[in-house]
Amino acid sequence: MTTTIRPARATDLPLIATLIRELAEYEHLAHEVRMDEAVLGTYLFGSRPMAEVLIADLDDEPVGFALFFHNFSTFEGRPGIYLEDLFVRPQARRHGLGKALLAALAALALERNCARLEWWVLDWNASSIAFYKSLGAQPMDEWTVMRVDGAALTQLAAAQPGAVARYSGDSS
Repeated sequence: MTTTIRPARATDLPLIATLIRELAEYEHLAHEVRMDEAVLGTYLFGSRPMAEVLIADLDDEPVGFALFFHNFSTFEGRPGIYLEDLFVRPQARRHGLGKALLAALAALALERNCARLEWWVLDWNASSIAFYKSLGAQPMDEWTVMRVDGAALTQLAAAQPGAVARYSGDSS
């Protein structure tokens, strides 16, 4: 079997959307998917991409993906790569595709002079946690993930009128 890891192309957008939905099903989170494929395409392949995708092919059939973007470590003073989603279809597992996707991301991180590669994993996903640990990943147990979204995000933004205008990229 031949494994290929390649950058996604705009023509892969329907595939990426399908893989995201399959991942959500696997994680029992399908009810949380609100993704609009056209909007996703803008953020992946538009004039100012916010994220990138690697596609895993097994014998020329796409069977997995890694969606990632850059973050920044103030302590390191350098960027990092944050892996948002990694998914390999169940029938294609145990062929080294997950490791190949992570290795490609690690190589990309080094090529881009990034300090680290990091991601989250669901607590219940013991097999993935064991797999990641076998690759040298370390759990960051001392950190708690925080999130503001929906109405709380709108309310927080309203607490500082004009903040969006000030931080829209206009330095004048």
